[in-house]
Amino acid sequence: MQGVKNTSRRRFLLGGVAVTGALVVGWGVMPPRQRLNAALPLPVHDGSVALNGWVGIGKDGTVTVAMPRSEMGQGVYTALPMLVAEELDVPLSAVQVVQAPIDKIFGNIAMLKDGLPFHPDDTGRLKATVSWIVGKVARELGLMITGGSSSVKDAWEPMREAGAAARAMLVAAAAAEWSVRPEDCYTGNGFVAHADGRRLAYGALAERAVTAAPGEVRLKSPEQFKLIGHPQPRRDTPSKVNGSAIFGIDVRPTGMLYAAVRMSPVIGGTVAGVNSAAALKMPGVVKVVDYSSALAEKTGAGAGVAVIARSYWQARQAALALDVQWHDGPLAGLSSAAIYAGFAHQLDSEDGYAYYKAGDMNVVEGKAAGVANTVNAEYRAPYLAHAAMEPINCTAQVKGGKVRVWAPTQSPGFAVDVAAKVAGVAAGDVELHVTMLGGGFGRRLDVDMIAQAVAIARQADGHPVQLIWSREDDTMHDVYRPAALARFSATLDAQGNVLGYDNKSASGAISHQFFKRNLGLPPGGPDKTTAEGEFDMQYHFPNQRIRHVIVDSAVPLGYWRSVGHSHNAFFKESFIDELAHAAGKDGVAFRRGLLLQHPRHLAVLNAAVAKAGKAPAGRAHGVALHQSFGTIVAQVAEVSVEGTEIRVHRVVCAVDCGLAVNPNIIAQQAESGVLFGLSAALFGEVTIREGKVEQTNFHDYPVVRLNQAPEVDTIIMPSAAHPEGMGEPATPPIAPAVANAVFKLTGKRLRSLPLKL
Repeated sequence: MQGVKNTSRRRFLLGGVAVTGALVVGWGVMPPRQRLNAALPLPVHDGSVALNGWVGIGKDGTVTVAMPRSEMGQGVYTALPMLVAEELDVPLSAVQVVQAPIDKIFGNIAMLKDGLPFHPDDTGRLKATVSWIVGKVARELGLMITGGSSSVKDAWEPMREAGAAARAMLVAAAAAEWSVRPEDCYTGNGFVAHADGRRLAYGALAERAVTAAPGEVRLKSPEQFKLIGHPQPRRDTPSKVNGSAIFGIDVRPTGMLYAAVRMSPVIGGTVAGVNSAAALKMPGVVKVVDYSSALAEKTGAGAGVAVIARSYWQARQAALALDVQWHDGPLAGLSSAAIYAGFAHQLDSEDGYAYYKAGDMNVVEGKAAGVANTVNAEYRAPYLAHAAMEPINCTAQVKGGKVRVWAPTQSPGFAVDVAAKVAGVAAGDVELHVTMLGGGFGRRLDVDMIAQAVAIARQADGHPVQLIWSREDDTMHDVYRPAALARFSATLDAQGNVLGYDNKSASGAISHQFFKRNLGLPPGGPDKTTAEGEFDMQYHFPNQRIRHVIVDSAVPLGYWRSVGHSHNAFFKESFIDELAHAAGKDGVAFRRGLLLQHPRHLAVLNAAVAKAGKAPAGRAHGVALHQSFGTIVAQVAEVSVEGTEIRVHRVVCAVDCGLAVNPNIIAQQAESGVLFGLSAALFGEVTIREGKVEQTNFHDYPVVRLNQAPEVDTIIMPSAAHPEGMGEPATPPIAPAVANAVFKLTGKRLRSLPLKL
């Protein structure tokens, strides 16, 4: 897409570069921070030796691989070891994972770079320079975060390089042992071999390899891959089936007690007083604590009261028996209606931040000659909770000036920092154990539950305490996907060609809240997540403008699976269908005409439509195409309507995510993303009344059940491009695909989520 780029974005980005100028001079000319050797040793055992910060090898040939990302169902315990095993030339079965220490080499660079507010079609020095600077800053920050569908994308180079470097060291050790040239040796199945038939197992070479001087380290080319690109079974499945997998809620340190909390029903409320007499008389109750003062303003965690008991049931029942008085605070009158009214007012009165401009704004605004028709529409989306199956939990022990934390977290670095802050110790005095996550979806990027657990454990006389939120606690005290309001206007000529396209939306800004909670950074500047999926589309409109207005949110906001794409795809893809209808064209044909400059997107769309075939009688096909986290997804939803019930029978999901590291996991993530997005499309809605979240549990915040789940056919497009994200991209297109099918069946254009007839 060509055109005049938005000058306000250019000024903002160049201003950021200027501010960091002192850092760039001197520091900027240095090579990027290496990602091979950590400051802390790789945790290896039983005589294993570390060949670099990622890879260790035992005497029996077992390969230990550092795992810097959290396993929350997306398959990183399989996909990331594949990268090392491929380059190291060992069977995947020979690899075991250990939790990576907190170190900058494990920081997530791809996630931060993906947050830059550039259009995918932007080229030139500005984008390259800013991306380079942010990449270097990301290496220095070294934030260990699992999110943004970035695990494989970020690990693609460093983990392969770690495996290749270890392999080169082993080859060098064998060559020295045999007094031969390294180039005359080859590897396979955990052995170094020579043409004359001699061979040595990696385990026998590991100690010598530590001091070996490797020659040139070369990565394999795709045609040499034996593991990458081939389906591999999930390595975490057996433990999850037999029950041996350890999730946060499974942790059982010696002497552990349990805690349940009471938090203000009003957003931002605080404790005014508590009568704990009745609770203290109940069986198993050890102590009642007000942990609010330990959290203060610095952690982002809500104030409240906790009961510590010998079982969770005892703690929960006693917590419900507490007589707590609350200061409701200034948000006691907050309502969803007022929030949407505020969005509308801001859209009426504010220009907003222009993320993208191209062409003539007179055409966009319908002031130019040739305009025959103008199409206007307003869409809205509600707040959403995460509703992960594993309840919010954290186990903490504060004893002897040390802190131990067991947590299913997506942000180990933030977890350590907040634990140290609440306990009043140095970060080096915090020992963190990251368990498996029973669903993350962005909720466990925040560390409020860790702050609470440590604050409570401070008053537990050295006992470990496992804090567990009830489902009601979770639903009513989440950090929510933002609500949003979006307006569209497009001008068409007499032939149905789109001359101008205008989109302005309003919502809160997640990053403003998240980075203040977790890094203490003041809010400010644009937030890409507010407009992603709107400004960075690939449809070609010669004249267009996409803007967003940030409205400060009293409701706590957090990253939700696919973030801004989750609602902006619904807005954009529904309006594209409206334009097709106004132009008198089929939705698929209309999209094809807008994608002539983007053959990869067109190929994905065509693949999904071809696989879907013709809709059976009484059903209709709705189509949506959307790119997020680098991955292009087209979906065709096969839908029927019975009375007011919308039923989705089948979804064809075509994806281009670059090179498919493990096709099995990609298909699983596509299916997961569709079902997660469908739950939100049909049911998901968090509403605010008198400052309180009205929904409490799955009876009034339902998800798709087994009998409502559609068949999902996944098509993985062949590609040799750099791997892109897959954990989230299948979520955004499902809502508009279903809504577009409903329009075909009923003639009703549903412009609000959840979809209701």
